[in-house]
Amino acid sequence: MEKTEQRFTMQTVQYGASADQQADLYLPATPRPPVVCLLHGGFWRMPYGRDQMTAIASDLVAHGLAVWNMEYRRLGAPQAGWAATMDDVAAGIDYLADLCVGGVDVDLDRVIVIGHSAGGHLALWGAGRSHARNTSLPGVHIRAVVGLAPVADLAEAYVRKVGGEAVVELLGGPPGLYPDRLRAASPMEMLPLRVRQLILHGTADDAVPIELSRGYARAAEAAGDTVEILELPGTGHMEYLDPDSDAHAILRRWLLASMSEA
Repeated sequence: MEKTEQRFTMQTVQYGASADQQADLYLPATPRPPVVCLLHGGFWRMPYGRDQMTAIASDLVAHGLAVWNMEYRRLGAPQAGWAATMDDVAAGIDYLADLCVGGVDVDLDRVIVIGHSAGGHLALWGAGRSHARNTSLPGVHIRAVVGLAPVADLAEAYVRKVGGEAVVELLGGPPGLYPDRLRAASPMEMLPLRVRQLILHGTADDAVPIELSRGYARAAEAAGDTVEILELPGTGHMEYLDPDSDAHAILRRWLLASMSEA
């Protein structure tokens, strides 16, 4: 689908007290648009930030979608890691309901969470936490979640040294030392997530091996989840951040089709 020229507004919103608990809200001119929550990667570490997703956010709002491009406390910042980083993602998604109470006109029955790399881990976690914690999200209906080369299995990522010692830094120690944290933080351990899932992963990804997504998708399907995995031949790890890439075109087509479903 070709991009249409649309007017939009963008404002930065605080969803918590920390300087990192903020997000950029992109609103198209169309009334009550569906919402895409974006979560950037960078192995949960500073200095990587939500500016990685700015070009993608601009493309999606130009196609009539509201975009909530979230920041969160990252490793290297005070109090980041277990469990503040995940708590920030939960608070950021939940804050969409507060925005609506405050008069922001978006459709909370059509919310899709998308994350890249470590942000893919956070997206899957954020979408699945309601079932895992036996709680309900306050007025926010997550229709689907998309992982773009996601770190979906923290135990396997630790074994493979994905991001070096990033998993150890996130959990505060090796998974074997903190099994409860692993069960609470890793999407693989949380299955079934009970939300529709799309996984995009390139066969040429040398940062997050595609085997992580293959194993995760098999386990999620076996657990009863609806999971679609698309392997992108020759695609590496960073193409998803380019709105002109084939990888993003695949995501955008899927996203617009999913948002238009009744």
